[in-house]
Amino acid sequence: MRFDPSRLGIRHQLLGLFGLFLVTGGLVLALDEVGEYYTQRSMSAMKDDVLAGMRSIRRLSDAYSQDVVDSTFRTRNYLIGWDEGLETVERARATAAAEWDALQAMSLQGEDHALLQQALEERGRADRAAAKLSEVLDARDIRALGRFADGELYPAVDPLVERLAAVAAGVSFAKTLITEPGNIIYPESFVERVKAKVEPLGIKVTVLDEKDLKKLGAGSMLGVAQGSVRPPRLLALEWNGTGNADATPLALVGKGVTFDTGGISLKPGPGMEDMKWDMGGAGAVAGIMVALAGRKAKARVVGVCGLVENMPDGNAQRPGDVVTSLSGQTVEVLNTDAEGRLVLNDCLTWTQANYKPKVILDFATLTGAIIISLAHQYAGVFSNSDTLWGNLDRAGKSVNDLVWRQPLSEIGGHYDQMIDSPIADMKNLGPREGGSITAAQFLQRYVNEGVEWAHIDIAGAVWRPKAGALHDKGATGFGVRLVDKFVSDHFES
Repeated sequence: MRFDPSRLGIRHQLLGLFGLFLVTGGLVLALDEVGEYYTQRSMSAMKDDVLAGMRSIRRLSDAYSQDVVDSTFRTRNYLIGWDEGLETVERARATAAAEWDALQAMSLQGEDHALLQQALEERGRADRAAAKLSEVLDARDIRALGRFADGELYPAVDPLVERLAAVAAGVSFAKTLITEPGNIIYPESFVERVKAKVEPLGIKVTVLDEKDLKKLGAGSMLGVAQGSVRPPRLLALEWNGTGNADATPLALVGKGVTFDTGGISLKPGPGMEDMKWDMGGAGAVAGIMVALAGRKAKARVVGVCGLVENMPDGNAQRPGDVVTSLSGQTVEVLNTDAEGRLVLNDCLTWTQANYKPKVILDFATLTGAIIISLAHQYAGVFSNSDTLWGNLDRAGKSVNDLVWRQPLSEIGGHYDQMIDSPIADMKNLGPREGGSITAAQFLQRYVNEGVEWAHIDIAGAVWRPKAGALHDKGATGFGVRLVDKFVSDHFES
């Protein structure tokens, strides 16, 4: 008898796709590695994870749930036999039981003990499903397996599926925004598209128009926008799942140049059509916010998008102009095609003034130089914090949004001196060499003392010339999975 995919309910077709997404994307451990994972983890390390907020326990629950999903669908789809399916789920039950027994034996008291009990209850759903699945597989009854998949499997792993669905929705939304042409997505339409998507999710939306930006004194961002008939916008998205209105937020800032001709410093014609995705940083931030709100992340996160169009015009900014940024620092504009940093700097200043974050991540398709350095496989990260860099690196490896650290000087250091100007506080372009570094040095001058900050140059990662495991040719949705994992590991209790 051949398997007919149409017999699967919609939920379970989606579940199968999410299972594939998990395995290929690295959100949980692959089936073949589960036993090795449980064996290698030390009890002391596991106890540290429990005390840090059950993050490892959640990974165990998700991995266990995925084993149950994988065994069910591979057997039902005749990809593996009954014996192999039964062996897989029994192995998962045995390894999980040993690990969880060890956790229960720990001498945890008070709040730590309560956290452990909560985690054990969460894990129980997957355990009951695994026991039932073992009975069905042992009976070799395909109809019973179908009933199990349709009626009992989904409730057992429902939280896992809902989380993945939210992340997938965020990735899809980012890819859609980035793929749209410049006559469809421009500052005003970006705002309307995002508002329609995020407001039903409970995200608070704040929009500053050109008049607001002039009143504030955001001369750097306005200078970029002045050559276009499309007025600029600053879009702020706020999600708070903590229940505490005063919780310190994680801040995300995205470059949103909806089309970049280079301005008066005009780009070459061939390939200019690709500059529709120069708003990839803002697209990533919007997608991240959709993912976090969609899964009701227990964190406060703010996403700020600086939206402009960079065009040549009789009113356009000229090379040699000097603008005053929102921070009060002046910038000599040597090249109007180094415009992204002139948008991000005012957004960084506004974000810090209004939300007082302790951690900021900015996303930008900032330099072609980062593509020369890293091609399309990695995004470049420039950070003033070793800890923040390490956390991003681990999150990226776990979900296959890969990042690679680049050098950065302190203020006044060698690389920083390369953007000093004789007539202003700084210039917007350094020498030909080290282009990605000097762009990051420019942004660092707008980061307040004591704030942990990472600039993530996604120029190569946001758009791929060839399809990959998690994306087709074109927009990748880079950054959504990365920040979802980063928030889960470091901003949720």
